[in-house]
Amino acid sequence: MKKVILLGVVFISVFVSCKKGMKTEESPAVLEKIVVEEPESKECYRAILKKDTVSLTLNVKNGQLASGNLSYNFFEKDKNAGTLVGEFKGDTLYADYTFMSEGISSVRKVAFLKKDDSYVEGFGDVIDDNKGKVTFKDKKQLQFDGNVLLSKVDCKM
Repeated sequence: MKKVILLGVVFISVFVSCKKGMKTEESPAVLEKIVVEEPESKECYRAILKKDTVSLTLNVKNGQLASGNLSYNFFEKDKNAGTLVGEFKGDTLYADYTFMSEGISSVRKVAFLKKDDSYVEGFGDVIDDNKGKVTFKDKKQLQFDGNVLLSKVDCKM
């Protein structure tokens, strides 16, 4: 009988120690940051200045410029149209405008100030690097006087 009790105690001891060894620690729950991306939205703007037309199309995603197009169609002059690559800084869009005019590819800095449902083009002194790129001399000196006011229009136009 002592042998049976002793064997029972040994069996229980081995069983309990094996159970302790088999315990697995639970790893803490990992919180994943879920990024909700808003879909890309297309916004279109147009200014008609007598017989001239300026058109601006912006593709905006998560508050940033994904891509854009800009065209200047001046009466009895060569049209120039191209793409925009840039960023919003506060309520102002600063971008490189790459366009073709008279068969020559050029890059020019542009700036547009957002006012309600419109954009006002900014103008200022520029520097031409004579390699096809024109930049603003001083962005702080840009004038948004409202001469070119692009109003929001339906993109299907």
